[in-house]
This record gives sequence, structure tokens and C-alpha cells, in this order.
Amino acid sequence: MTSQITPVDLEFRSGGDTCRGWFLPAGGTDPAPCVVMVHGLGGTADSGLLPFAEAFAAAGYAAFAFDYRGFGRSGGGPRQVVSPSRQQDDFRAAVAAVSDRPDVDADRIVLWGCSLGGGHALEVARDPGGSSTIAGVIAVVPLLDGRAAAVAAARQHQPGTLLRSAGTTLAAKAAAALGRTEPMVPLVGPPGSNAVLSLEGYEDAYRSVAGPTWRNEIGGGVGAVLGSFRPGARAGDLAGLPVLMQIADLDRSAPPHSAGNAAFAARAEVRHYPGDHFDLFPGRQCHELAVTHALHFLRRHLG
Repeated sequence: MTSQITPVDLEFRSGGDTCRGWFLPAGGTDPAPCVVMVHGLGGTADSGLLPFAEAFAAAGYAAFAFDYRGFGRSGGGPRQVVSPSRQQDDFRAAVAAVSDRPDVDADRIVLWGCSLGGGHALEVARDPGGSSTIAGVIAVVPLLDGRAAAVAAARQHQPGTLLRSAGTTLAAKAAAALGRTEPMVPLVGPPGSNAVLSLEGYEDAYRSVAGPTWRNEIGGGVGAVLGSFRPGARAGDLAGLPVLMQIADLDRSAPPHSAGNAAFAARAEVRHYPGDHFDLFPGRQCHELAVTHALHFLRRHLG
């Protein structure tokens, strides 16, 4: 943590459960713009988000990084199960929570999301709910087309891995039909394993930013969930809203062409990086440049 910035534990309610996160104030006496931050697939706020938040707060922008229901420090269940609609509702509730703070300018809220959270950011910007005003979106290595991601995965994984993944998805659907908790699978693992993310180098990359609340498991039905996840198809609705797309050109997980198509539809600003999906995270080769570009975007659009 940056020594001059003291994060504040902030709780809010979403769907009857308590979500928790860290709020980093911008300092000063006037209400400040705020960047509300969400992680990607199975991620937690203590897994690589805080260095981004610290940089924003140090530059004069409040930041709030929180955990979805069922993950990390937040309550609710079922645990470790991904539901895009539920996570987007959590995102809206988080925006409402910071908007009520006297040190936040509710008319200058920016949504920041990485990977799956980048798709959530676009969807919530389209429909923020309540009286909140969204002033911009920053989507970092965004997953915007689950079908395209599935096709890319089929090309890169071994046939046995894909068969095991299909079997896990069917088992999860059967469990849901019977009202049972769906089986868990590893989120990351070595190539050839049944982990959701098992491409070469991905396990080490994810674990390098994993915080103490992160768990290497996720509901086995995530494959079916991601197959219907397509926020990029509605990105044109955001034309006129400031949007920054930060695309890793060598991304093997979130297809860069899907993000590029969505960026064109949204008339977004685009920044490209010579790296893979995790290379914009802290300690990786493109992190500092990604932070610099995000700060440039915030200064241009929020002052």
C-alpha cells in the first residue's frame, strides 16, 4: 500500500447479502471522482486490484475495489459460483454505496473492470440503475464474447481437456436441476488439467497476484455461463460515453478481436499492449503502462 493512503473497509448490501471492499479516498476537501473496480473470473479484490486503486487515489481519484457475493470477504452464497447477472447487480449496488459518500462526486463515477469484470463494466454502464451517473468505463483485457473465447479455447486445449470440461458442465447442470450445489473445479492449473484456465503459464501468472482470500476453485457450471456472456454485442449502446479499452494483443483467454469490435462499436479509445491476458497486472511487463494510460484517460474526461 502507498503509505500516504489509508484504505477504509466499506460494506454495502446487495440482494440481501453483505459485500465488502476497500475504499481508498482521494484526499482533499472537495468531493472527488471515484473509480469503482471489479475483478474477473474467480478474482478477489486483494488479487491485484489494490495497486491500481492506489495509483488512482494517489492521482486524486477515489477508488473502491470490492468482492462479489460468494467470493473473497463478501457474504452470500453459493460460494465460488459465477453469475454474471448477480455480479452486475453487486456492481450497481457498489456504485450506489460510494455515491452516497460525502467525499465522492456522484456525477463522476467511472467503472473499471478486468477480464470478465470488463464485460460487467460495459453492461452496468448501459444500465446503471438508480440515480447514479456513469462518467466513463475502463475495460482491462475485457472478456466480451464468451462464444469467441470458447472457440479460442477449443483451438488451444487438448481434446481430453475439453471432454472433461464438457462433463463437468453437464454435472453442474444436473446438480442445479436437483437443487444441489454444483461441483467445484480448479480455476487455474497446469496444461492438460481440468482447471478452467490451464494454458501454459496461466497458473503461475494468476497465483502471482492472488491474495489471501482467493480460492483456487470455481463452480463447474461456469462454461455454460460464459457461453451466453456477450456484452460486446451491445457495446454500440455506449457510443458517446467515454470508454477506454485496454487490449492485450497476445491474449489467449479474452479474444482481442472481440474487444476490438466492441471498441469500434462504442467509439472507444483503444490502447494495445504486447502481452497476454495477465500481463497488465501488477508485477507484469505491461502494468505500469496500463496504469499510465488509465490515468491519462481519467484526467482527460474527469479533470
